[in-house]
Amino acid sequence: MKAMVKWGVLGVAKIAVEKVIPAMNLGDESDVIAIASRDRAKAERAAGELGLPKAYGSYEELLSDPEIEAVYNPLPNDLHVPWTVKAAEAGKHVLCEKPLALSAEEAKQLIKVRDRTGVKIEEAFMIRTHPQWLGVRELVREGEIGELRAIQGFFSYYNRDPQNIRNIPHMGGGGLMDIGCYPITTSRFVLGQEPMRVVGLMENDPEMHIDRLSSGIMEFPSVQSSFVCSTQLVPHQRMNFFGTKGRIEIEIPFNAPPDRPCRILIDDGDLLGRNCVVNEFPVCDQFTVQGDLFSRSIREDSEPAVSLEDSVRNMAVIDAFVRSAASGTWETPSVYLA
Repeated sequence: MKAMVKWGVLGVAKIAVEKVIPAMNLGDESDVIAIASRDRAKAERAAGELGLPKAYGSYEELLSDPEIEAVYNPLPNDLHVPWTVKAAEAGKHVLCEKPLALSAEEAKQLIKVRDRTGVKIEEAFMIRTHPQWLGVRELVREGEIGELRAIQGFFSYYNRDPQNIRNIPHMGGGGLMDIGCYPITTSRFVLGQEPMRVVGLMENDPEMHIDRLSSGIMEFPSVQSSFVCSTQLVPHQRMNFFGTKGRIEIEIPFNAPPDRPCRILIDDGDLLGRNCVVNEFPVCDQFTVQGDLFSRSIREDSEPAVSLEDSVRNMAVIDAFVRSAASGTWETPSVYLA
């Protein structure tokens, strides 16, 4: 039996201490043993609450610990690349929160670092390994709804706290970066294709200067995908896939609950839903699944579930939406990985 991978966490971000660390430590292949903060007291408090044996008063201390094999990086968006680079150069594998970088060009740095250091680096799009998304992709590709022609997504929450990192422009805040990236990556994931061009609209908050309402259309070779995301609307999320013979709706596509089954709805277009079929997926925590799969890729020296090349392409689509919102025209995602 292979030993569990020993993990350390950079920072005491809410997502780390409330969701990711507890979930990873429920897994069979991941063992989070350390957490670091620039405030040692915060690290010690988090370690105590989570039952972690090690706490550090700086990120550098954690990276110098030879027992740590892999690092989870949930720092603010503008620190994703710098600290992922430092972790990789310290010989640590890195699972980095989304969005991986502030641009495709910045994200490309990580490919060079990965190739130079030999570590594994993955963007933490936990949805990409959740059974409901794997199930949807399989149904679409098997022709369950006929020929897929349109994808529609919606993702929103309400947050007007000016101190929240999601509302600070230079830290990579804004709706498109925080949640618009989800319908982008899932459209690409299900289709296995890249959009040929995109067009987007952004409405900025007049005080915080981040996009609070963004909409976009992606034109794929045979499919149109559209979405709306907002940081200042009633919380809601849905993804719909429309084919020539049916439709698939994911009930809770992004914040999949860890304590009850997830459901997708499949119907044939009857407006009263008389032929609707509900597919349930067994209870699982997507952060547990994500952590164990990344740990397994380390032990088996296999490819991570989400490649860096894929993440760079996703960032290129986000870049194109930003350009389109500024230019008012269609833009082509462009990225050269060589």
